[in-house]
Amino acid sequence: MSRRGTEQRGYQEDFSDLITGVFDRVSRERKAETMLRVLKAHFAERLPACRLLDVGASTGIIDAYMAAHVGEVIGIDIDAKALAFACRHHATDCLGFARADALRLPVADAAVDIVVCAHVYEHVPDAERLMQEIERVLKPGGVCYFAAGNRFQLIEPHYRIPLLSALPRPLAHWLIRRLGVAERYHELHFSLWGLRRLTARFRRHDYTLRLIREPERFATTYMVPATGLRARVIQLSAGLLYALIPTYVWLLEKER
Repeated sequence: MSRRGTEQRGYQEDFSDLITGVFDRVSRERKAETMLRVLKAHFAERLPACRLLDVGASTGIIDAYMAAHVGEVIGIDIDAKALAFACRHHATDCLGFARADALRLPVADAAVDIVVCAHVYEHVPDAERLMQEIERVLKPGGVCYFAAGNRFQLIEPHYRIPLLSALPRPLAHWLIRRLGVAERYHELHFSLWGLRRLTARFRRHDYTLRLIREPERFATTYMVPATGLRARVIQLSAGLLYALIPTYVWLLEKER
């Protein structure tokens, strides 16, 4: 990875205080339904027997939704407040939570069929190490549901500041402080090409355009319209401007 990709950063242990949307059941369950439909498209009838690890479980809402459709779910996060909420409201015999470091996953080698890593890579100190750990814990043929924000997105999703993630790091830190929203810009997004390098150890199944072009099938109508002129414009522009799509959704398959 480049120097930019190995920038040393700590963890955001209070993320649920900064981004309170993680407690919003409606929005979290919408994301979970899309996740579920992508995984069903890949695993079909095998999904109910799968063991799933969510790296970045937060409040556990997504994990609780997924637990009704797979054999077992383990959710880990570094945010103690969010995990306390998850344990209090969602823990069951087949759904457990643990406070753990994403760079040292508390799971044995080749122990899970599915890893969920949704908008997590930009928060950890070392994204390359994260992907190594995900590969380690996946069974051969298992997949990681990888939802990844693009550095070149018009509106940065955490602070809603235009082009923040595309700025040089010193300028991004200065702007965040100047606006009084944080001491530094913690998140570190990669471009499409950086994300491809980051995930090069896996076989990629790209669902990004399918989620845009088949919104009813993948339950993404809350983001993109299913029909009409606007739908056609979005679908056409997504194909032409793929490198500028704000979020990519890939299934990363571990080689057998």
